[in-house]
Amino acid sequence: MKFGGTSVGTAAAIGRTVEILAEGRASGDAQVAVVSAMGGVTNMLLAEATSAAGGDREAAERLCEGLRERHFAAIAELVGPGEPGERTRVAIDELCQRCGRLLESVYVLRDLSTRSSDLIVSFGERMSSLVVAAALEARGVAAVNVDSDRVIVTDDSFGAANPMLDETRVQAEAVLRPLLESGTLPVVTGFFGASRSGATTTLGRSGSDYSASIIGNALRADEIVIWTDVDGVMTADPRLVPDARTLPSISFSEATELAYFGAKVIHARTMQPAAALSIPIWIKNTFNKVHPGTRIGPDAVKNGAVKGITAISNVSVVTVEGSGFLGVASVTGRVFGAIGRAGINVYMISQASSQHSLSFLVPNADGPHAVQLLEQELELELHRQTILSVSLNPDLAAIAVVGAGMRGTPGVAGNVFQTLGNNHINIVAIAQGSSELNISCVISMSDLERAVPSLHEAFHLGK
Repeated sequence: MKFGGTSVGTAAAIGRTVEILAEGRASGDAQVAVVSAMGGVTNMLLAEATSAAGGDREAAERLCEGLRERHFAAIAELVGPGEPGERTRVAIDELCQRCGRLLESVYVLRDLSTRSSDLIVSFGERMSSLVVAAALEARGVAAVNVDSDRVIVTDDSFGAANPMLDETRVQAEAVLRPLLESGTLPVVTGFFGASRSGATTTLGRSGSDYSASIIGNALRADEIVIWTDVDGVMTADPRLVPDARTLPSISFSEATELAYFGAKVIHARTMQPAAALSIPIWIKNTFNKVHPGTRIGPDAVKNGAVKGITAISNVSVVTVEGSGFLGVASVTGRVFGAIGRAGINVYMISQASSQHSLSFLVPNADGPHAVQLLEQELELELHRQTILSVSLNPDLAAIAVVGAGMRGTPGVAGNVFQTLGNNHINIVAIAQGSSELNISCVISMSDLERAVPSLHEAFHLGK
């Protein structure tokens, strides 16, 4: 069971989390809890570390005061003044001192590397796991916090590490299995692991979902439950579509497509470890635990061609235009080689069959850098005019229409484009994968609030 930042964000929220775990234990289930940092703590750690790197000598002290205040207040409310509470306060204080020393080093060096950043931001989960374990003990549930750098083994890609599942399985059996067999509930830190050399690595923002799936795979769990602040995966963002509804069931591939194209309820990589062993994932609401939530599993339930409409905001289209054919081997490989080396994420690719031009979608913030890189990479071709231009079209949005039932169903694409056309929404670029799970199109950001509701209505997805 994974509990996100809102599920452990306050003492009251942690109380609900503890109640859910205690009820599970009472039913006889062996459980592992995976917890995020308290809401806002990761941002606080990053902000103060960045300030320290910029020469703010007060950042370390300010951070430690803020961390103590947040966590000590939760301990006082959930655990009380006795020995367990005092023991937890001492442990939190020791972590604050360690984190403060790290920020002092960052201040002295005026440098915040990705390796240093990964270690610093891990302290949010380290502290929250202590608070949750102590609150469980106060409730009468035997629990112990476990730092995930003892369990999850990763490569050394700091900031977005990849798990080594076989090695993680060995560590999980060594560290977590004995606790489960003794009747103790492990409260594991989400978001990070450790490289083979022992350096702390993070799995990317919102990586606690991914942590839970990795541990579920390692222990061959019966199921993985992601507890969050919504009732499940929805047919659209309810801020854009008030009548969006919760989907009772979707497939791993559908969930991955929805998450990749903007659905914030689950990290896009979460499905991979679970799908490898066909372990179902449930998305449930900590604040509405009676709601059945959404089941994500190996099989698609065909209740309509389209399951959901999702969108990514603030993106740019980069277009490489040639005077003739853009040779796939010569130019396309170099384009994406340069973009890949720079670590720029590409959301979708569109190329005309004539190979006259190639377009791809990147975050707005990366657009100018992508153009600069390609102008350097293709300098000779631009000089010779075999490539005419590398251009940028910013401030766009990508809409994805997702559903396994689209495969082999005629008329879905026609409905998408007719609906947008009827609403006078111009389409900048189009892409569809051969899996037929997703039709994606790029539109102006100013059209997004009209496009998503109109598509939601066109496919009859509302309540």
